[in-house]
Amino acid sequence: MRNISILTCAAALAAFATGCGDGGGGDDGLKNVGQACETADDCYQDIDHDLLSGDVVCLTEVQDGYCTHLCETDEDCCAVEGECDYDIDLEVVCSPFQATGQKFCFISCEGEGQDDEYCQTWAHPDFICRSTGGGAQNRKVCVPPGT
Repeated sequence: MRNISILTCAAALAAFATGCGDGGGGDDGLKNVGQACETADDCYQDIDHDLLSGDVVCLTEVQDGYCTHLCETDEDCCAVEGECDYDIDLEVVCSPFQATGQKFCFISCEGEGQDDEYCQTWAHPDFICRSTGGGAQNRKVCVPPGT
């Protein structure tokens, strides 16, 4: 009986560890927008980059990196099949990021009741809901803290 309990605990621990994220993408279910990265080559690996509305970017100003691409409007985000295949219906928006003067696709947290808890539940356990810092076109988006 004790061996069964140990095996059950070990299996549960392995399942938990497998489901844990790596700080912004990878095993947490995010791919493409919001996925962790070190370089743009880490992003949109299953998507032809030429089909996206703008250049693929790894925002290294964001903790653990943040895969995204350049855009002009919300419609530019998730326009390519498979680009935003998430387990739930996450809205992705186009917004300027800080003072870069460029717009990028981000996971949105602008809806009613969408806050840090929303981002941590649906995007990544470490993400927070914050302003993109893009001036008059500011948006609320899910990103890692410390950005």
